[in-house]
Amino acid sequence: MTPHLPRLRRYARALTGERSAADDLVQDTLERALSRFHLWRQGSDLRAWLFTIMHNIYVNQTRSRIRHPQEPLDESDANELRSREPDWGELRDIDEALARLPGDQRSVVLLVGVEQFTYEEAAQVLDIPIGTVMSRLSRGRERLRLLLNGDSRTATLKVVK
Repeated sequence: MTPHLPRLRRYARALTGERSAADDLVQDTLERALSRFHLWRQGSDLRAWLFTIMHNIYVNQTRSRIRHPQEPLDESDANELRSREPDWGELRDIDEALARLPGDQRSVVLLVGVEQFTYEEAAQVLDIPIGTVMSRLSRGRERLRLLLNGDSRTATLKVVK
């Protein structure tokens, strides 16, 4: 499992948008994988299995947060957290654009574009048909292009349609 940690961390960071939440997600993923390692089929893709576990945990946590909302940070706490963030220009723009994508598109863009999963592997991880992976990837890439070119109004309008 160790060789997959950097990719798991990167995917978790992109999903959650927060370093501490990403670390928690990776830890939850590894705990679940270790406790259920007997369910992994020898010879199958361990990486895809781990990403599937992570995706399912993330979806379950997101659903739980919707059902049980937490109080937002007050403005002074939020400003303090922002001041600790490094300003990396283009990488930050990409991160912000990714965060503005709908969750279903963001997951596909991250798995295929960043983690270099095949369409088949991404479909397996997300438990969706391959055609859905392809259409979400296409729409996600187009929306990212619009957002990164500063056309956030058009990108937002396309979300509504």
